[in-house]
Amino acid sequence: MSLEKSLSRRSFLSFSALTAASALAGCASTSAPSVQPAGFRFPRPFQTTPAPADAELDVIYGPIEDGGFLIPAIPYQEIDPRYYRQQVIDPTGERPGTIVVDTPSRFLYLIQPGGTAMRYGVGIGREGFAWSGSGVIQWKQKWPRWKPPNEMVARQPELAKYSIERGGMEPGLLNPLGARALYIFSNGEDTLYRLHGNPEWRSIGKAVSSGCVRLLNQDIIDLYDRVPPKTPVVVWQ
Repeated sequence: MSLEKSLSRRSFLSFSALTAASALAGCASTSAPSVQPAGFRFPRPFQTTPAPADAELDVIYGPIEDGGFLIPAIPYQEIDPRYYRQQVIDPTGERPGTIVVDTPSRFLYLIQPGGTAMRYGVGIGREGFAWSGSGVIQWKQKWPRWKPPNEMVARQPELAKYSIERGGMEPGLLNPLGARALYIFSNGEDTLYRLHGNPEWRSIGKAVSSGCVRLLNQDIIDLYDRVPPKTPVVVWQ
């Protein structure tokens, strides 16, 4: 069976389950104060850049076979073009190799040498569940298990079956953490906030999760391959 047919059949069978899983896509409780990190700079004026051509986007957001899973193509035509993955002029002034999450603009930047950055569209924490500050990518995980914190389970008892004590949710296409997760630590402590994949493309550009920064699965795979552990992270609020 061709990859396209397999994806089509899988998409048909799992549509309802995917919709339900998108509602579970939060990944942390809120406890950290919303403050600007030391050395915070307001970004330079936003500079528009041409969106990639359709032929390029067909490749960037086409179906992927990864880790035994078939990741469906993204209907990128239904996403605001500014959220497409693309190389842009760096608006942050941060050091190359730094990840910057511009929460108000719904962008994640990976700063590159030469005054450029790779920019990704993201979904962010809804009001009351956002976090800002600075930290590092302490570790990375392919196809992670999702383990909602006990505080989240207390708010949403239906998540008890995925609790830390029960081992969390199995990796897969419907897992709220998606294909990859990058774990943010600050001052040696787990912030409980992640940069992670996302089974619901409609959430990009919106504030819907419980604090974490979500990317399209195709984009988190690209980011994952570009950043090593201990990569610095700055989150603007």
